Amino acid sequence: MKKGKVFLVGAGPGDFGLFSLKGLEALKNADVIVYDYLANRSFLKYAKEDVEIIYVGKKGGDHTLPQSKINQLTIEKALEGKNVVRLKGGDPFIFGRGGEEAQEIIRKGITFEIIPGITSAIAVPAYAGIPLTHRKYTQTVAFITGHEDPAKKDSGIEWKKIATGIGTLVFLMGVGNLRNIVDKLIENGRSPRTPVAVIRWGTTPKQRTVTGTLENIISEVEKSGLKPPSIIVVGDVVGLREELRWFENRPLFGKRVIVTRSREQASKLSRLLEEYGAEVIEFPTIKIVPPKSFDELDNAIDNISRYNWVIFTSVNGVKYFLERLGVKNKDFRELKGIKIATIGPATAGELKRLGIIVDLIPDEYRAEALVSFFEKGGASGLKILIPRARFAREILPDKLREIGVEVDVVPAYETVKPEENVEKIEKLLRDENIDLITFTSSSTVINFVNFFKKEEIKELLKGVKIASIGPITAKKAEEFSLTSHIIPEKFTIESLVKSIVEYFQD
Repeated sequence: MKKGKVFLVGAGPGDFGLFSLKGLEALKNADVIVYDYLANRSFLKYAKEDVEIIYVGKKGGDHTLPQSKINQLTIEKALEGKNVVRLKGGDPFIFGRGGEEAQEIIRKGITFEIIPGITSAIAVPAYAGIPLTHRKYTQTVAFITGHEDPAKKDSGIEWKKIATGIGTLVFLMGVGNLRNIVDKLIENGRSPRTPVAVIRWGTTPKQRTVTGTLENIISEVEKSGLKPPSIIVVGDVVGLREELRWFENRPLFGKRVIVTRSREQASKLSRLLEEYGAEVIEFPTIKIVPPKSFDELDNAIDNISRYNWVIFTSVNGVKYFLERLGVKNKDFRELKGIKIATIGPATAGELKRLGIIVDLIPDEYRAEALVSFFEKGGASGLKILIPRARFAREILPDKLREIGVEVDVVPAYETVKPEENVEKIEKLLRDENIDLITFTSSSTVINFVNFFKKEEIKELLKGVKIASIGPITAKKAEEFSLTSHIIPEKFTIESLVKSIVEYFQD
């Protein structure tokens, strides 16, 4: 059997945006992914559907597999002819044992490739506002393992040389040995007044930073309860943090937000919230699936020329309508001479991306505003097609029919309740670890409530703020005794995020 190939890939320090394009490409093509504790799990959603995913994390001495077994596992999978991604937190060659793993791979005659990652040694201080070098402070920096056993008779670290010979010292995996590190530096001549920062979960929304000096950092860390995984930065550059800190100053930093959109659509809302510093927990309460039958949609497409207008009420309607056109060996040229309307700019933007210009977007992004336009323009005798979800508000077709429009509503897709880890969300709510829940449609509200016991909802959401994308969604939430604290003036994702930021800044 032909041997596979092993990719030793650095996943970076935690922030998904710091993962390399080359690493992502390897991940997408992998047959097997063997990943560590510090590798961001969100990377895994880019893997192939049939990929084999194996967790081999090591946490605080609790090893899923010893290093020798990890090496053996990676080699066995490659010898089966599979492409293996060994996904390691940070960079494989900086305290990542990547060199050892590569040597074992070479001995078995397996082809391999190293894809570097951004090491936490440089990324985490940057996110804490600490430049490791600065012309006015130091031109030297050293990366040191903080994991060395203090009971060792002969240390592998030249404490005398690094204590006073290097301007900035970065210790990785060193919180458990903080006392020993401090003692060794002071014993070997470093001033007790040297600034120190200890940073936990750097580059992620969980980032926490404790600062002090060599003489008081131990008590400061103990008071804060800071635990691994953390890095330690020692040097005068730490003093620049108060001026240069940026990551923790973002308006939603420290806020935990539940996003209830479908998994396919959650990314935009999640990304915008994360850009403002929020920790996003995706809990899809709806799943978009094809309708049980395409007969009605197919019939509408076959007779598309009879319509004066097509109204799209969502991006999903656009997606499934155009996909069905393709299945029937047709494309958007079938819409020649037919005017197109959308309720909001996001749907119009999706059509524009595909080269289709929208004729009408109402000033107010709701069905009632669309009806008002047709009413003013003389709608009697018009024939309108609305491809949409099987179950949705009937106000748009009903009101159009009232003013004399012939309306065909055809199911282009369905929304169903997905299977989700309710226990995880329920625990976060009970522990008061959620600040905000976002609802982007009436369906997200209904399905969210249905995940829990109705009599417990009010207690579970005690103290949790609710953001609804518009008054219709807010009204549906109100039916379940849920008050929407945030409702944007414009019913778009961008406006929702803007309103959330403004609410928490007040």
